[in-house]
Amino acid sequence: MNNGHGVTARQERSTAIVPIRIPPDHGDAIEDPRLSDVDEWGRSERTRTLARAMYEPLYSKWFRAEWDGLEKIPTEGGALLVANHAGAIPSDAPVIMHGIEKELERPVYGLADYFFRTVPVVGTLWARSGGVPARPANAYRLLKEQHQLALVFPEGTKGPSKSFTERYQLRRFGRGGFVEIAMRAGVPVIPIAVIGSEEAMPVLFRLPSLAKALGLPYFPITANLLAMGPLGIVMPFPAKMKLRVLDPVTFDVPPDQERYSKSRIMEESERIRTKLQEAVYDMLRDRRSVWFG
Repeated sequence: MNNGHGVTARQERSTAIVPIRIPPDHGDAIEDPRLSDVDEWGRSERTRTLARAMYEPLYSKWFRAEWDGLEKIPTEGGALLVANHAGAIPSDAPVIMHGIEKELERPVYGLADYFFRTVPVVGTLWARSGGVPARPANAYRLLKEQHQLALVFPEGTKGPSKSFTERYQLRRFGRGGFVEIAMRAGVPVIPIAVIGSEEAMPVLFRLPSLAKALGLPYFPITANLLAMGPLGIVMPFPAKMKLRVLDPVTFDVPPDQERYSKSRIMEESERIRTKLQEAVYDMLRDRRSVWFG
């Protein structure tokens, strides 16, 4: 049937972004799947494919990312990845997500503060690239119901806001919410120690009053900004990135309990933080050069 503009109903169905159900009186009515590849979290595989192609030179040539223990990350099933976090604009998150997607061909959803979702343009790109607001319900669905890999940085904004004199000193892991989510979802926590991100965009000092006025978690002045001018706002230094995947941490508790011991959660959280801190120090002792590893 022609719609008056020279386009048939069948053609309309074939080009629709969302499903269109044609009423039964149109004969061969069916509901086509939508053509958009954006999932319920806002992630788009097309965007991720484009992002991987654009980011690959930065990953392999600029940061020269090097993994140890990547085989400890499961190729199927849910798992909560946790890592130390640093750099005014942290380089660790995209390196981890890109590396796992490249080597294991598994998508990684990055859990981060809802603030990123509210930033115009950046929020959309963040969501299309796999960013998800770090809420317990979101993490549970990704891990338990959808059997995905989720990445979280338990230091929160305290990690990337550290000054260069405080580099590689992990901050507290909050109240251990990531441990409770892993317990509830019945998945392992897989710690990932990272070095190189502290030097990629080191924070020289912070401007708290300006951050407050702009509604930002922190406002850093970086060495990159002083060395490269406006380009330094987004351009990291070519620090060698090394990542070490530690042994998965499992919890001998039933999933989906109504309540979990707060003291046990805090103990497990601190134990994981200690393992990461020790691994980071061990990697630093072995490092011969910030730039060449």
